[in-house]
Amino acid sequence: MKISKTKFKNNNANYSILIGLGAIKNLKKQIALVCPDSKKVALIFDKKIPDRLKNKVKQQVKNYKVCVYQYSVSEKLKSFKKVNQLNESLLKENFNRNDVIIAVGGGVIGDFAGFVASILKRGINFINLPSTLLSQVDASIGGKTGINSKKGKNLIGTFHQPKLVISDTEFLKSLPKREIVCGFAEILKHAFICDKKFFNWIERNAKKIIEKRDEATINSAIFKSCKIKISFVTKDEKEKGSRAILNFGHTFAHGIEASSNFSKKINHGEAVLIGMFLATKLSRQKKICSPSTLNKIINFYKKNNLPNNLKKYSLNKSLGKIVEHMKSDKKNKDSKISLILLNQIGKTTKPGAIKMTPEQVKIALSKIT
Repeated sequence: MKISKTKFKNNNANYSILIGLGAIKNLKKQIALVCPDSKKVALIFDKKIPDRLKNKVKQQVKNYKVCVYQYSVSEKLKSFKKVNQLNESLLKENFNRNDVIIAVGGGVIGDFAGFVASILKRGINFINLPSTLLSQVDASIGGKTGINSKKGKNLIGTFHQPKLVISDTEFLKSLPKREIVCGFAEILKHAFICDKKFFNWIERNAKKIIEKRDEATINSAIFKSCKIKISFVTKDEKEKGSRAILNFGHTFAHGIEASSNFSKKINHGEAVLIGMFLATKLSRQKKICSPSTLNKIINFYKKNNLPNNLKKYSLNKSLGKIVEHMKSDKKNKDSKISLILLNQIGKTTKPGAIKMTPEQVKIALSKIT
């Protein structure tokens, strides 16, 4: 199958995003192009990636001095302790700014490895090989890196753009359905926030993505999602304005994840799906969207059996904790909680337009959950 290619380009960064089955075969050539002076490569793997795929990556960098690090992945990896351990190891191996860190995993690995790349020697080369659908459609693009705090998710981090992103869809074949649904959440988000035609396409093709894992359909979804993400980030890299729209559903989602202590009973995509559902119900409660918009989304969720309530994850009695963590969200500028809500499918409220006190959010949640 043909490899699709798009580009991220603004005043600070210019890099290619390669998408498709077998795209990893381009890694050797691309490293030589984007990091021509590199002598050493650090491979940061998710332990769960099958050995045959790890070996394909290793084969592409065999002409470099290679240091391999493998991690069991959970949000608890994103800590200063783990970051410092990796930094010290890379310094011991004499990594310099010409060398390159390559993340091979999902969003957690990308956040973690990207953060290390951004602070080691005040910034070294970073390449992202996302291995999950969620990271291929969203997390690998845009330069956000981060680790967690007791106060919440990704509250400590940097903006550090990669030199290259390669989304090889062969990685997706080893994923359980739950992980595909997780990535589907971000595809759906991109349609909700700015593209009704894309949502109509998703309505027709959701089963092909989630159930059948049709190669061509998934490639199309990844490519379209990447284009949407790029369109926001190139205009507002540091999230001073319109990029915040990409957080539709995420303020709720990060509160949900943190209130569960980042346990594996709910993953990021499931939290985002619930967060978007709650944001849409709140939009209707505040008369920002129409009853028909809410009903269309409710029916879409039901038809595709998507997570839409907290009770399933035993979090329906944790509204106070969820709101407490929402108070620490990065987009908040004062004591109020900033939310992106839905006007209609394909259009959201403007960043900063909707602000609610924690108590108002808690009351609203009690009515819509």
